[in-house]
Amino acid sequence: MVFKNYYKILDLETSHVSIDEVKVAYRQAAKKYHPDLNIGDELAEERIKDINEAYKILSVPASKKKYDRIWNSRFRKSQKAFSGKGEKGTIINMFLGNIEKSDKDTQAETKKFAGKGENIETEISVSIQEAFYGMEKTISLRNVEGKIRNLSVSIPQGIKNGEKIRLIGQGKPGENGEKNGDLLIKINIEDNKPFKLKGCDLYTDLLLTPWEAALGARANVASIDDETKIYIPQGIQTGERIKIPGKGYKDGNGTRGDLIAEIKVVVPKQLTEQERTIFEKLNEISSFNPRNQKNL
Repeated sequence: MVFKNYYKILDLETSHVSIDEVKVAYRQAAKKYHPDLNIGDELAEERIKDINEAYKILSVPASKKKYDRIWNSRFRKSQKAFSGKGEKGTIINMFLGNIEKSDKDTQAETKKFAGKGENIETEISVSIQEAFYGMEKTISLRNVEGKIRNLSVSIPQGIKNGEKIRLIGQGKPGENGEKNGDLLIKINIEDNKPFKLKGCDLYTDLLLTPWEAALGARANVASIDDETKIYIPQGIQTGERIKIPGKGYKDGNGTRGDLIAEIKVVVPKQLTEQERTIFEKLNEISSFNPRNQKNL
């Protein structure tokens, strides 16, 4: 099994340290690279694994002694195992063998120093409206024993898509009196009628009749929390957009994004006799042809 210079990982400059000094060095290193202070930092996550591994070996007298003995027996002729204060040193890989598996006493002592329980990550989906107004949501989780536990999650108003909620102490249990891990819940905001969310802007469709699009009109547009009347300019086309400032999603700074109304001109599938007569008359008198580039 490949392992590293555990003293260097704990920022110890020499192997001539007591178990208490190892513990102090471990606490300082673990605090510096704690996952709660380095969320999303993969390098910090790998570093904390190395720190825990180093502590597991060096905090127990029997395994520390064996670790030092193996190092010295294999490397003392070619290089110094651990530097003094004047030498910077680097992390060096070497083979530890079965030091952990072969020593039952070491394993028993190591358990005494078990750390905080592991964090658990999950995710839930909410609608745009639920995220906008905030809500209480109940989720069900299955533990390692197969039992279901229900938890109430408070989703704050205006939470961002992909943001995580932390429930302290709801992760995996700690050992030997240590704290439980935390539960991290990623929030996925799903698009649903009539809105789509892009950043802090909300998108919605605004359906118009052919005569409204041709002549211009005033139309009511529903935002997520009220209704706004807007002016439709004459000759507007399907696919064009009208921006309504400050009627979108919350941006986290006390203001809101915009509501974007996308125009869709809708032709009636069934016509009354009068409507058919009007459309036929329009067909006779109009020279407009959308397939003629000069008319666009």
